[in-house]
Amino acid sequence: MNSGIDLQGTFIESLRDLGLPAGTAKAIWMPLPMILMLIGATVGVLVATWLERKISAAAQQRIGPEYQGPFGLLVPVADGLKLVFKEDIVPAKSDPWLFTLGPIIVVIPVFLSFLIVPFGQNIVISNVGMGVFLWIALSSIQPIGLLMAGYASNNKYSLLGGLRAAAQSISYEIPLALAVLAIAMMSNSLDTVDIVNQQSGYGILGWNIWRQPIGFLIFWIAALAECERLPFDLPEAEEEIVAGYQTEYSGMKFGLFYLGSYVNLILSSLLVAILYLGGWDFPIPLNLIAGWLGVSELNPVFQIVTAALGITMTVFKAYLLVFVAILLRWTVPRVRIDQLLDLGWKFLLPVGLVNLLLTAALKLAFPFAFGG
Repeated sequence: MNSGIDLQGTFIESLRDLGLPAGTAKAIWMPLPMILMLIGATVGVLVATWLERKISAAAQQRIGPEYQGPFGLLVPVADGLKLVFKEDIVPAKSDPWLFTLGPIIVVIPVFLSFLIVPFGQNIVISNVGMGVFLWIALSSIQPIGLLMAGYASNNKYSLLGGLRAAAQSISYEIPLALAVLAIAMMSNSLDTVDIVNQQSGYGILGWNIWRQPIGFLIFWIAALAECERLPFDLPEAEEEIVAGYQTEYSGMKFGLFYLGSYVNLILSSLLVAILYLGGWDFPIPLNLIAGWLGVSELNPVFQIVTAALGITMTVFKAYLLVFVAILLRWTVPRVRIDQLLDLGWKFLLPVGLVNLLLTAALKLAFPFAFGG
């Protein structure tokens, strides 16, 4: 199976060919993924916040932003500038170190998770063999930051919000991991590039959503709960606990929580697209289209078009899922905390276990269709 383009290895090898030592080449490479992640995630958040406003306005038969720039496109920029320049207030009786570390611990793992996302035809910043489980491991760090923020605020509402966030994350991490295990079992790999390659060749019919419909639903519900999107935004439920762990935060510290929430939504949507919707794969196999047009697959122009379409398809599928998440926010009422935990422990967990066992049985019975 094609291991894909390893950007890190290719970049370092190119610098070594120019005469630079291996250590220097690695040192030059190290900040580049961080810069790429920051730029990509920031642009993604700006688009997602603009979509949130426009889609919510359409759902409520309102106009939405339109005066700040063309179609209101500068509203997210204004939000960012406001949060950067707003006064940063630290409560008098809070723990200042933990109060500051909380938002940082929440945001950093989400950004690091972008390392394993293949954005296009075999294009991945770092081709990690355990890519999907690395994401699960990184996402499990986030509740520590939320709990830290709630505890350090010295506010009972903040503490309740932090405890709820930790309980919610633990409840939904297990079904999410079970859904990922089923995909890994079918793909015989935890590498995101291998998982997409395993779905390619048959167009839309080869995507994992047809072989794992239950796993898709489990993963999507658990991902929404991990992102604390409605109807699962219990840690910051305004009607009950003011704003949860965010109550005492202002300025850029609040901005980091806001940024982390939207970056996590985009990341989760990208991973759903990669694991279940074929990633960069086109609904009709491009080699068939090349055959119909009489164009060689080795043609440089065709390869460039393929790469461009691959990136477009990945981003399109991800933002289609972002659209669904935003629409759910404005159409589904919030659940109670007991309903939230019951759904995770009493429904999704047993269904996830049954789905995993069923996948194992189908893999043995139909190895040609389930990756035997």
